[in-house]
Amino acid sequence: MSHSAPSATETRNNATSGRVFGLTGGIASGKDLAADFFAELGVPVIDTDAISRELVEPGSDCLSAIRERFGAEVIAADGRLDRAALRRRILADPTERAALEAILHPVIRREARARTLAAAKQAPYALVVVPLLAEESVWPNYRDWLDGVITLIAPLATRRQRLLGRPGLDAEQADALIAAQVDDAARRAISDHVLKNDGTPEELRRQVHALDQRLREMKDD
Repeated sequence: MSHSAPSATETRNNATSGRVFGLTGGIASGKDLAADFFAELGVPVIDTDAISRELVEPGSDCLSAIRERFGAEVIAADGRLDRAALRRRILADPTERAALEAILHPVIRREARARTLAAAKQAPYALVVVPLLAEESVWPNYRDWLDGVITLIAPLATRRQRLLGRPGLDAEQADALIAAQVDDAARRAISDHVLKNDGTPEELRRQVHALDQRLREMKDD
């Protein structure tokens, strides 16, 4: 691996029976599909996007902080977060994106770490899905407790086409979402394993099965 951070084994307070791997990739690269394939094999999967959604449920501290910072216009009539309105705000202004990350990311990290390390005690290894793992502001907060990183790579045109198939996204927003993230070169720089999602789901499934077998055979350093 290209970094020289301490191993996760060295930095954990409690010994675990398995390893912890980060799963990342650009938007619409196929992270959810790959995670599903790992889960089918009995691998515990902790998804930071799912944690993020939990944290902004009505009545939560994070939602209150978002309302205070961004105003009532990002709150829907039913009291839930208006994700489309918030997305427009953060895509239009990087400072708005940074403000949102300052509210959510520290809480997400703490919850993800606790859940993933707990899951790793019961399995050969566990996965934590972190879409923005390669971002400079994110990576330092995860590298010390990860044993490795798995990255999903897919052609840019394919990812863009997938985004255009999502409800409520137009071409301008799709391009902005892609442009807001680091490129695949940055993701590869922190990666130990790369899965290429440029074919059929079954082809990705075969890659996941092969990697799962290798990870289960790994020994602690």
